[in-house]
Amino acid sequence: MSHRSAPVVTTAQGALRGLRRGDTAAFLNIPYAAPPHGAGRFAPPRPHEPWDGVRDATVPGPNAPQARRELGDVDMSPYFGTGWSRGEDYLTVNVWTPSAHSGDLPVMVFVHGGGFVAGSTRSALYDGSAFARDGIVLVTLNHRLGIAGFLDLPGAPANRGLLDVIAALHWVQENIAVFGGDPHNVTLFGQSAGATVVGGVLAAPDASGLFHRAIIQSGSGLGAFTTEQGARVTRAAAEILGVEPHVDAFATISDDRLVEAASGLAGIDLRTDTHHDPLLGLSPLSLVLDTQPAEAVAAGLGKDVDLLIGTNAEEGNLYLVPVGKYATSTTGDVDDAAARSHPEPARLVETYRKARPEASSGELRSAIMGDALFGAGSWALAGAHAAHPGSGTYAYEFAWRSHALGGELGATHAVELPFVFDVAHLPGLHGPTGLLGPDKPPADLAARMHEVWVRFARTGDPGWDPYDAERRATMRIDAEWTQVDDPRSQERQAWH
Repeated sequence: MSHRSAPVVTTAQGALRGLRRGDTAAFLNIPYAAPPHGAGRFAPPRPHEPWDGVRDATVPGPNAPQARRELGDVDMSPYFGTGWSRGEDYLTVNVWTPSAHSGDLPVMVFVHGGGFVAGSTRSALYDGSAFARDGIVLVTLNHRLGIAGFLDLPGAPANRGLLDVIAALHWVQENIAVFGGDPHNVTLFGQSAGATVVGGVLAAPDASGLFHRAIIQSGSGLGAFTTEQGARVTRAAAEILGVEPHVDAFATISDDRLVEAASGLAGIDLRTDTHHDPLLGLSPLSLVLDTQPAEAVAAGLGKDVDLLIGTNAEEGNLYLVPVGKYATSTTGDVDDAAARSHPEPARLVETYRKARPEASSGELRSAIMGDALFGAGSWALAGAHAAHPGSGTYAYEFAWRSHALGGELGATHAVELPFVFDVAHLPGLHGPTGLLGPDKPPADLAARMHEVWVRFARTGDPGWDPYDAERRATMRIDAEWTQVDDPRSQERQAWH
């Protein structure tokens, strides 16, 4: 790497000029696949054309077509970003690396969340500077979203957004050494929809060998739609657009209309005779798989990849508190949440009431929703992975409570991310509607949590006991860190 003021590296596709920021260097908007336009939006990712000269990699690039996404009274702009930044050449990565390095550094590749329809590398939370400061080469990536990324369309390959992530991992294998990274020590990690995608990649045979560790933050190994559910969404999208449900018809439609149509898909009932909706109607798009990732991992896929997996203690609050539905929750709402997510809803509610005898209806509703969306699928994936002898499986629960929205937001979905990226100081995260609320978090929480993620990427061991079927050792992360065995045993068993 050049040591002049503007760092320059040469990848297999061409040279790049990045930014130097103190002891770190950043390279933004680097293509890992060809621009997806026209019919190419529904095709497998293809290699990007090489370029002549030195490509500028100092400014953020475009991102996947998407609608602006908001969640009631909480300011989620640091998470979702500012919406759609237009441009076709958006299958790109950002790379942060130490300015001075001798190579062979651990690599971490992050997949953002956003319900499969929103989010990008432009979001403020995904600044990789702290990882580079601590000796990691950090890669964030954009992938196809919405209809182009995840609608299961006859004539097109399924899960194109997931195929993009695999293409980005191939790019990492080919190019990361010039940024100082070790292609033989790659950790793939993601949050929310991105974590569910990471679980899908873990279970994808053609991704074997492309990464060596995985971190799944609030995802689900049971979050994929069946092909029947996927077809139901596709029929609805075709009706909205007034075209046949086939790739040839969709390939002629503009990105603007596809984004608009995706927004119109909200509220489809995906329950079938044999399956509930794993996303509870919160997103009309997900992976579409005949075998859930947890089942594929149980069969042996991904067993050689070290796994760190966890959820937040009050995941469901994000879908209730900011829209005024938490405090007003009734016993009927609790029963409805159970009915939407479990074949024996009365038994499920009874179990949760027994485990939480003092809980309000809002707390019970949130707990059931959070486990339906993330908890049950994370427990299933952790158990499937840990069942293989010698597999390194580690679990956590993030329990620090944000005091946003009058103290009700709590240890909700996404609240762990600022600590993982060590960006908890960002002004946009604070105040009464900021994700972290008006109170200062514990002074060392971000430093410690970030350091654990770095340690896991470096060694495959986060610093606590492995998870196994007997103990289910789990690190509860709060102002104090406490390792507990099987912390949610009653609720977990209710999902079997």
